[in-house]
Amino acid sequence: MSRLHIHPESHLVSRIGWLRAAVLGANDGIVSTASLIVGVASAGSGRAEVLLAGLAGLVAGAMSMAAGEYVSVSSQSDTEQADLARERAELATQPEFEREELAQIYIGRGVSPDLAHQVADQLMAKDALGAHARDELGISEVTTARPIQAALTSAATFAVGAALPLLMALLLPAAMLVTGVSVASLLFLAILGAIGAQAGGANVLKATLRVTFWGALAMALTAGIGAVFGVAA
Repeated sequence: MSRLHIHPESHLVSRIGWLRAAVLGANDGIVSTASLIVGVASAGSGRAEVLLAGLAGLVAGAMSMAAGEYVSVSSQSDTEQADLARERAELATQPEFEREELAQIYIGRGVSPDLAHQVADQLMAKDALGAHARDELGISEVTTARPIQAALTSAATFAVGAALPLLMALLLPAAMLVTGVSVASLLFLAILGAIGAQAGGANVLKATLRVTFWGALAMALTAGIGAVFGVAA
């Protein structure tokens, strides 16, 4: 039996598409909603106003994330499809040039010229467009753009992330809103950073510190703005 069959590998790069959207959505949900709640509470608003602002931020943010992800990833998908269409036309009109182009790519990676041409011939005989998509354009099944997946993942994880500080605002006493929501949200961000790093095989401590730092900065700025406007009012 081949060693490949008894030693299967599972690479984390296959998670790039949904993991990026999920981490971005949840992180944005926690940071933006917690910052909004902290800012409104710092201005001296009552619990009802704070909860209304947080709920509005959750709904608006989830819809914004979905639309933004769909539009941006669709643009990437459109670019990929345009490049593939151009490559398909070139393969139909100048196959020898495309064969040489593919061989030169392999030569540039260290393959001998004779072997590079053999590889180019065999790959193009099986799937010419697929070979050029992977090695010339850098488009593969793993990295290809998926607008619907990105939009739904971002919207859902944003809503989940935003619900956490909103729940804390609902449960905490009014006198502890600013401090309690801030501390709890930083804890949520730390957990999110650790989970995202673990899922992606990255450094857990580095990812955790990164998300908590920017979350703390966002909440501090909005708390300051809220306090200034609260005093001015």
